[in-house]
Amino acid sequence: MNTPKRYDVVILGTGPAGLQAAIHAARKKVSVLVLGKENKSSLFHAHIENFCCLFNVAGEQMLANGRKQAAGFGAHFSEDDVLSIESSASGLTLKTESGDTLIASALIIATGTHRNRLGVKGEKELIGKGVSYCVDCDGHFYKGESVAVVGNESAAVDGALTLVEIGARQVHLVCDRLAVSQALKAKLETSPVQVHLGAKVEAIQGGAQVEAVALTDGAAIPVSGVFIEQGAKGLLQLATNLGILLDDEMRYIRTDKQQATNMPGIYAAGDVCGPPWQMAKAVGEGCVAGINAADYARKKKQ
Repeated sequence: MNTPKRYDVVILGTGPAGLQAAIHAARKKVSVLVLGKENKSSLFHAHIENFCCLFNVAGEQMLANGRKQAAGFGAHFSEDDVLSIESSASGLTLKTESGDTLIASALIIATGTHRNRLGVKGEKELIGKGVSYCVDCDGHFYKGESVAVVGNESAAVDGALTLVEIGARQVHLVCDRLAVSQALKAKLETSPVQVHLGAKVEAIQGGAQVEAVALTDGAAIPVSGVFIEQGAKGLLQLATNLGILLDDEMRYIRTDKQQATNMPGIYAAGDVCGPPWQMAKAVGEGCVAGINAADYARKKKQ
């Protein structure tokens, strides 16, 4: 078993909110770890024209500059995805896809948002009738059932493995490729999950309930549930497990003016807190979250 690695502040997300939080937290001389893949930020492919004092700047360059700034103040970086977070008296325990265990005094969620729908026939009509976007939320309804998970990254693989643990009769993973760590891939290969590598979903079939997933190669997989888990481990899963309050539509994290959530030591910033989708807002909220998370971590030390 790996020895847990301890940090004062762990930040999920390497976009403008996460990087600004890292800069301000690290400047307060606390240990900071930033988790996430830089090219997953919506800023990575953007061109900035409306940010004060900067004009006509490539988003990729801004992210590189922000990372360099944060590292210069002592922040550490890792591209690991987080699979689970638990809160206890000793702090927040994070498990990553590479098998590491991290313990943090404070956590900042700055993962941005992503549209995780497939956009295929039958998907919208069967939401709540077998189509779900959260294994951790709805997986227990499918004990003894045959289900499909759709996605290429850690959320999909971890979701498929979770459904096996819950007791699903048969778990299918539909993915056109696999983009996960070797550790998570090894777990998948030794599991009973049936992997449909190189496959894509063409339609989700059913009437009153999901009945099958139709693939682009003409095959149809009989299932009673379809979990669409695209990207890294999603906000909804992590927030739900931690008891973090979301807005009325269950889409964004609720915070106060200190960017604090309802859970002690957990902060949020940027697009995860809702619109407008502007870098200026993300940077401002990241600044506030970084300062307050660092202060919280230092008080816990005392």
